[in-house]
Amino acid sequence: MSDLPIFVFGTLCHDALRDVVLGDASAVVAVPACLSDYRTHWVEGQDYPMLVPTPGAQADGLILDGLTDTHRARLDFFEGGFGYDLNEVDVTSGGETRKALRFQPDHDARPGVAWRLSDWADLHAPLWVAAAREAMGYFGRVTGAELAARMPLIRLRAAARVRAEASLPATLRSDMDRSADIDVLATRQPYIDYFAVGEVDLTFRRFNGTMSAPVTRAAFRMGDAVTVLPYDPVADTVLLVEQFRMGPYMRGDPKPWLLEPIAGRVDPGEAVETTARREALEEADLNVTNLHYVSGHYPSPGAVTEFIYAYVAEADLSAKDGTVAGLASEAEDIRSHVISFDHFMQLVETGEVAAGPLVTSAYWLALNRARLRGDA
Repeated sequence: MSDLPIFVFGTLCHDALRDVVLGDASAVVAVPACLSDYRTHWVEGQDYPMLVPTPGAQADGLILDGLTDTHRARLDFFEGGFGYDLNEVDVTSGGETRKALRFQPDHDARPGVAWRLSDWADLHAPLWVAAAREAMGYFGRVTGAELAARMPLIRLRAAARVRAEASLPATLRSDMDRSADIDVLATRQPYIDYFAVGEVDLTFRRFNGTMSAPVTRAAFRMGDAVTVLPYDPVADTVLLVEQFRMGPYMRGDPKPWLLEPIAGRVDPGEAVETTARREALEEADLNVTNLHYVSGHYPSPGAVTEFIYAYVAEADLSAKDGTVAGLASEAEDIRSHVISFDHFMQLVETGEVAAGPLVTSAYWLALNRARLRGDA
């Protein structure tokens, strides 16, 4: 069975993704083929497809010939990360019926609408290719089951890398570029779990035009985040959340419960404004109305990849003071405080508000408060 070609459908029909998964694929031949009595559909609520038994239909795909044992192992590793196993099927290619292996999920999923490769490529291919690059870096180092456990956070980091490609303005800063002005000598990943630590030996272009001496730098790699400061323009109040935080705790802060804005990670494929509204519901049981963009920024660019999209959101904050919310699945225990704007700014001035994105949003609100109250 292991010598049979492999039939792929869906995402692995995308050349760039397949090349990342296979590695050196110069000897692999991809031949158009179809699987009878099946149709390709989106998995409901997901960004990948599934095969649905449909008498008289056919699912288009590719037969991969010329696979080495390494190619097969890489495919099995990647697909295993999504809970897929190989099964033998009959496929049609060039008018002939051939035996092949296909990856079949070991779990149930609900089908959505009919799936097309071009639609998927337009919407999701960059994220998947970025995720595959990190995932395949673990080939030979972790098991498929371990990869499966890591995939949600791999995709979170991949989505951040895709968003990062839309570079920030460069009117004052230099036009130096990572591809032309940084030479990478070696890369390592000494730690990977909820966060990933990346360590790189590199040289970079100096402002006098020369390259620096080799240096070693490390950073926490994580997904992007959204913060939300709810503001009630009628009552002139804000909502702050309080929760236990590991950063202050590890620093030695005797009171590691911090006042913060509502915040959360941007899920892969999710619009940042959708994240803002979702997190307001999860962390404060709050429906927000108008979202006002404050800024996009790196809170600690010397060592952390995190990029934050900060918002002020209008909402009715009556009856929300003292609310305790959060996801039990994430062990969240989050208390809401509804206070006057003046009290809020006093906390900023005394330093009791010590979360950077909240301070940023406080001063944005101070500048725009009169306009928001006038509109309300």
